Amino acid sequence: MKKEDLKIVFFGTPEFAVASLDRIVKDGYNVVAAVTMPDKPAGRGHKMFQSPVKEYAIANGIPLMQPAKLKDEDFINELRGYNADLFIVIAFRMLPEVVWQMPPLGTFNLHASLLPRYRGAAPINWAVINGDTETGVTTFFLKHEIDTGDILRQERIDILPEDNVGDVHDKLMTLGADLTVDTISHIIAGDLTPMSQDAILKGEESTPAPKIFKETCRIDWKLSATAVHNHVRGLSPYPAAWTEIHDAMNFEATALNLKVFTTVIDKTSLINSNTPQAGKVSVRNNRLFVTCGDGNEIEIKQLQPAGKRRMNADEFLRGARLPQNCIMI
Repeated sequence: MKKEDLKIVFFGTPEFAVASLDRIVKDGYNVVAAVTMPDKPAGRGHKMFQSPVKEYAIANGIPLMQPAKLKDEDFINELRGYNADLFIVIAFRMLPEVVWQMPPLGTFNLHASLLPRYRGAAPINWAVINGDTETGVTTFFLKHEIDTGDILRQERIDILPEDNVGDVHDKLMTLGADLTVDTISHIIAGDLTPMSQDAILKGEESTPAPKIFKETCRIDWKLSATAVHNHVRGLSPYPAAWTEIHDAMNFEATALNLKVFTTVIDKTSLINSNTPQAGKVSVRNNRLFVTCGDGNEIEIKQLQPAGKRRMNADEFLRGARLPQNCIMI
């Protein structure tokens, strides 16, 4: 089969998916339709938000479907009418079996981890939060259980010490586009040998990557400095780690909420104490330090006070009126 004869339906929503869709189109494949989420109100003005995949499809003349329910009979019939050979899913909802079993060449997904590591909604975040030094992208055929299908292809990259989740996201977005078209070419050639994830696990448990919630983002200063630093960069720039500053002498006073974007482990400030005060705030030379559970300090470099813009810590300290004794929790 020639690439221009292969009929593809693409399923996706965010910018991460657009990179692969664009690469598929520019490589000369025939994308007969795109499926994305319905428009929804967003922001203070509740303007209707269109997904990046929708914007790309409209700009490039690709027929678009936005079903509210993926089992809707009208949607199923419309989808079937495209007579597609292959479905590709990137950062989309879980598909019902009636959908993913439809195309004769199958349905494959691009996942932003080295499966079976980090099955779930937030694989990039958790790889950085957990201090991994390597990650990658995986393509696999869909099956009933989410992120468990047989692996088709994988590519790896290093997570650098200075990388935050935004940096890793962008690297994987580009790598994922390459892997997507590579997987399509091998499907056409018929020379893939899918590998069972169970065979890789050998009876062990997979690594979960659950959805990130607000409480997930709260900094636990009782953790080591390394763990706190990884937590911050694993959530930066979005949705961002956060903490509260309290007056240690008047704990019931109104706390100041801060998002934290950039930190550095201060390796010169180990506190020789068996009982370090986790969360203790120190200001030295207009720099902001916080003690962690292992006695080491984190220096906060960039932050955002509630209701204000993102700023460097020295700018924050010039305008803030911090109590003499304060603590972060």
